[in-house]
Amino acid sequence: MTKKSVLKKAIADSEAEIDALEKKRTRSQSAILEAYLNNTQPTNADAEYFRTYSKLIELERENLRTLKEQLAGIKD
Repeated sequence: MTKKSVLKKAIADSEAEIDALEKKRTRSQSAILEAYLNNTQPTNADAEYFRTYSKLIELERENLRTLKEQLAGIKD
């Protein structure tokens, strides 16, 4: 495979990973929002999951930016 096709596959994989992480984060976000609306304290586990998934999403987005920059730098 060419470097360009490898980068395109890595970009697609990275975008899929971001989608999966965002879905997982949404579950903990919903639990936090529900606790807020019920005037209760969200569980520590929900808050920690939210922080962890948010950090993983941030790291994966940085990876995606790097991959896209590498792809843009390849001349046809």
